[in-house]
Formats: sequence, structure tokens, C-alpha cells
Amino acid sequence: MKNLIKNPEFRIRVSILLLADIFSVMLASFLALVIRFEFELHNIYPPFIEAMYQYMPVNIVCTVIIFYFFHMYTSLWKYASVKELSNVFLAVFCSGVGQTIGMHILNLKVPRSYYIIYTILLLFLEVAIRFSYRLMRFLRNEYYVREQPSNVMVIGAGDAGAAIIKEMRLSKFVKQKVCCVIDDNPAKQYRYIEGCQIVGNRNDILENVSKYDIQKIIIAIPTASKKDIKELVHICQKTDCELRILPGTYQLINGEVSVSQLRKVEITDLLGREQVKVNNEEVFRLIKGCTIMVTGGGGSIGSELCMQIAANEPKCLIVFDVYENNAYDIQQILRKKYPDLNLVVLIGSVRNTNRINSVMMHYRPDMVFHAAAHKHVPLMEDSPNEAIKNNVMGTCKTAKAAAAAGVKKFVLISTDKAVNPTNIMGASKRICEMIIQMMNRQCTETDYVAVRFGNVLGSNGSVIPLFKKQIAEGGPVTVTDKNIIRYFMTIPEAVSLVLQASHYAKGGEIFVLDMGEPVKIDDMARNLIRLSGYRPDVDIEIKYTGLRPGEKLYEELLMDEEGLTSTENELIHIGKPIEMDDDWFDEKLKELDKASREESDRIKELVSEIVPTYQYVD
Repeated sequence: MKNLIKNPEFRIRVSILLLADIFSVMLASFLALVIRFEFELHNIYPPFIEAMYQYMPVNIVCTVIIFYFFHMYTSLWKYASVKELSNVFLAVFCSGVGQTIGMHILNLKVPRSYYIIYTILLLFLEVAIRFSYRLMRFLRNEYYVREQPSNVMVIGAGDAGAAIIKEMRLSKFVKQKVCCVIDDNPAKQYRYIEGCQIVGNRNDILENVSKYDIQKIIIAIPTASKKDIKELVHICQKTDCELRILPGTYQLINGEVSVSQLRKVEITDLLGREQVKVNNEEVFRLIKGCTIMVTGGGGSIGSELCMQIAANEPKCLIVFDVYENNAYDIQQILRKKYPDLNLVVLIGSVRNTNRINSVMMHYRPDMVFHAAAHKHVPLMEDSPNEAIKNNVMGTCKTAKAAAAAGVKKFVLISTDKAVNPTNIMGASKRICEMIIQMMNRQCTETDYVAVRFGNVLGSNGSVIPLFKKQIAEGGPVTVTDKNIIRYFMTIPEAVSLVLQASHYAKGGEIFVLDMGEPVKIDDMARNLIRLSGYRPDVDIEIKYTGLRPGEKLYEELLMDEEGLTSTENELIHIGKPIEMDDDWFDEKLKELDKASREESDRIKELVSEIVPTYQYVD
């Protein structure tokens, strides 16, 4: 309340309302006598007028106090609803009763009907004062729009839809007109909501877009499932309309539904599945009070890992990255958001044996999340030895350093490209998984696990930022093949899975996320063009460039021989460890290490000997 009083706009508004209320009390008191005596002023008994004037100061003070306790001066009247209206009724009723009691106590005589007439008049005046602003806004927006408004269709005739329609009709800043509403509930169809007709269900969207010349569609169903949102978006994309969506249910709970909450439809709305939920409480109990190390901590996955870990009171968080700019960025973010965090940011490469051993032995982390890796498929095809040095040997050195330092849990970030790989990056990550399984068999003190991802939306170098950049430049948007498909997940989902793996880990597992149906990259590109307000192949060209070296049309999540077992989270599965000869594998790793350092041309051939499912082209 003190902050409100300091606000000059609030003080002006309250002063106006106070003056209006004082005038209303005086006017209602005078008119009550006039009406009681049928507008014959000369018939009013003078003592009645004198009694009214004597009690007037008391009546004004008491009424203002009553109005204050019913929030008549602190409510936002431009959003007034039934609750505010009921407060007005109660406040006026209390004022009327108070006046009746007060005048009887002071022995001031007026006709009994005066009290009833006064209360009715005061109620009428107060409702008129409090709700006149909304009426004026409605009339102005309905009849005095200076520019031609854009026609809007609202999908959803529930509370959220009603709130959006109401604000659009009343806001002076919104130059849009809701012409029709769509809802799948048969009981609501062809009825009216906030003066707008519900013209049909989702199957009638295209017809009514044309009928009402709609330029913008708003999906206002915050409780809808991802599957329903995907279907609605798919229908709406067949039009040329701008598309917006109300994000979530919390706006309804907090009473915050408004036009400002509308956002552009994001590509995640097209995945057609709910976000992966994990039991983070158990995970964070493991983190709290522990020393955690994240290699590649400045990357897309690594930085999100650091953020979620930092939020749960680790004893110490060690960010290890070879790229100083990335390390600096995450350092500044963490220091600002978590000033009490015991944060250590170190520059170094996982390829440097002495460096990684030194860091592990000095800090002796309880858990290590190994996110450092080269991940770009085409770049690694041209530099295969670097993929081996960084991904394979870096993982091997980091895993062995963790064993020597007594790390309890070691979690490797892997990829779906490790399954039946056709590129050196995927093959190198498959060898990393094999290293993890070998280390788990050889080291009983540390639980080694791997977490296998699909493509991560919005990560550095992923397809979505590339498409957005190409669209911003006017095209063309490049797609390698019209039929190429990929599994997708969000960065928070990926990190949640990594953290969950650290909880489920018993050693040697490869954790796999059920990511729903794969998405065609061509469809994703076209949808993103539409969501950006353009027409594919008309405004923005889509150009097919052909599969790149090592790239395949689809990715798999599990090798055939692995099989699956379930976890407590139905969307997270575990691949069975594959039996192999550790001595033979260790010798092959040494051979591979030597060949990569000598920049051998046989590196892909050597990799294929270790990973029989690796198919490569010379």
C-alpha cells in the first residue's frame, strides 16, 4: 500500500474517486428526499432537510471508510468483473445500513423510505462511476476505431478465450476485431461469447477464415495437449493468417490472461508430444552438497546442465571447457544468478592427459558430466582424425582420470547418430559408449553411464537457428533431402534426461529417451517459414542440396542387439550393455590413438573394425 501511495498516478485516480464518491453521497441524499416527496420540493418537511445536512459529514466519512475496506479505491476497474460488482453492492448496502443506524442514534428524523431510496440511488451512482471507464473504452473501440482493424479468429471458447476477446474489445492499444470463435464442444457451437458467435469446430476453420476475411488466428486453449495444439497449428498453417498461442494454464490461475501473454507459435508446438517429466527431487538430492564437474560446460547442453546444477546447492561446480568465450559467458551468468555458488571455471582440453588428470585429482569431483565433444557431422567427415582425438581419446582420458580420482558417477553425453553410424562423428560416439561400458566393468568405484539424444532444438549449430537465419536473409532455406527425418528434443529435456540418468545409474547403461514420432526436416522448414509470416516456395525458396557425406535419411535410437528395459519414467529406457573383449578393445584404442596422432588416412577403416555397423565411403 505504501508503494501505491507513492505512485502519483494512483494518488490522482484515488483523489478523483474520492471526490466522485463524496458528490454521489450528497446527490443520493438530496435526491432520496426529492423522490420521496414526488419531486415537489415545497412539500419536503424542513426538519428532514436539516437532519440530512446534519448527518452529511458523518455519512461521507463513514461511507469513504466502508468503501476503503471493500477495496473500492485499490481495485483495477478497467478489469472489473463480478467480484468487483459484488464489492460495490456490499459496500453501498453497508453504507445504507450505517446511515440508518447512525441517524437513529443521533435522533435525526427522516422518512423510512428515504433510507431505501438513498441506498438504491447510491448503488446506481457507484456502479456508473466504477464501470463507466469500461463502457467508454468499449464504445470507443467499437465505434471510433481510427484505422481499419485486422480480423481475428479465436480458437477456444473457454475462460482464456473469453478473456482474450474481452481485452481485445476494450484495449485502446489493440487494433483487432474478433469476428468469430471456434470450439470443438458441440454444446457451445452457434452460441455467443462476449458478443462473438462460435461458428463451428476445428473442421470449420478454413471455411470461416475465408468467410470472415481473417488475418490473425489466436489459439486460446492453455490446457490443450501438445497433440491437439499440433493438429490445430497444422490446420491453421493452410491459411495465410498470422498465428498466435496462449502459453499455459498459469495465466488462468493468476488471472493474468491478456493479449500480452500471446506468443508466436514455436517449432516445439509442432513436435506433437508433451515435455519429458523427470523426478528431479531425487536427482537434486544427489547433487546437493556434492562437487560436480561438467566438461564442455560452455556448450548448449553443458551450460544448461550447469544452470540446473547450480540451482540445487552443489558444494562446488567445476566448469571445464576449451573455448574461453563459452566458459566466460556461462561464468558471468552463473555469478550473477547464483552469487553464493562455489564456482570454478577452468580452461583446458579433454585431449590433454596431464591437464584433465591434474584437474580431477585436485578437485576430486563426486560426479562428472562429460559433454565435451565435436558434434558437427560434415566437419568431422573432413577432419576424421580430430573426431577421434577429441571424442574418443578425450572420453577415454576423462573416464580414466575420473576413475583415478574416485569419481562416483560418470555420465557421457551421446547421440542417436551412434546407432548404425554412417559418419565418423556417430562412429566416434559409439566408441565412446563402448569405452563407458568397458570402464564400468573395470572400475568398481565409479558408475559409468551414457545418455543418448536425438537432435536438440536450438542448440549451437542445430537446424532451427540455421533456418531462422536463412529466412531472415530472404532465403533460400536449404534442406538436404525432401524425405530426411530426425528425432527432436528441447535443451531442458536433454538436460533433464542427463540428470535423471545420474540417478538411475547402476553402471554400464545407455539411457535412451522415447522422443515420439520423428519429424520431417522438410515439414519443419516449411512450418517455420509459415510461422515467420511467409509462404514456402513463394516468398521463401526451399532448396534441396542433397545428403552430405556421412548423412543418412533417418536416425535410430537403439542398436538391434541392445534391447530395452523400462525405468520409473515411462519415456526413459535403458539399453542392455553389449558384451565385448575388453583386452582386444583396449588394443584397438591404442592403435586408433596412434593413427589419429599420425594423421593416418586409414582412420575410418580402423574405426569400422571396432564398430562393425559403421558404414563409410572412401
